[in-house]
Amino acid sequence: MTWTPHATVAVIVEDQEGRFLMVEEFSGGQVVFNQPAGHIEEDEAILDAVRRETLEETGWEIEPIHFLGMYTYKAPANGVTYFRFCYAARALRQVSSELDSGIIAAHWLSIEDIRALGDKLRSPLVLECIEDYRNGRCFPLEVIVDTQT
Repeated sequence: MTWTPHATVAVIVEDQEGRFLMVEEFSGGQVVFNQPAGHIEEDEAILDAVRRETLEETGWEIEPIHFLGMYTYKAPANGVTYFRFCYAARALRQVSSELDSGIIAAHWLSIEDIRALGDKLRSPLVLECIEDYRNGRCFPLEVIVDTQT
């Protein structure tokens, strides 16, 4: 059997009021909350995936400013291992209200609201990434060498 982990991106976007851009979506027949996130497409630069996924899931254009880390997670529901490249970004402007299918809405939530979601978070990585961001974890974007750019 061949092991095929999934390469994904996730984006932490904080506004001037300390709220975080979150996505309410359907996953596995349940409503869950996540950062803007998704799979990196074949031949797509990682930072392009960061921008694309955020726009598709929230309607917001963003600009990545820091790399937070690469997180691994093996989902108990399907046994798939995910490599999650997590970035911090700043919001530039909301340009669309049309969101990907499966997305219910985009929300700006406080850290307290996010913590209160508990089991409604898509995975433990959602809160872990935000907490790492809040604790000052950041690396230059250049730490990831991406030959697709």
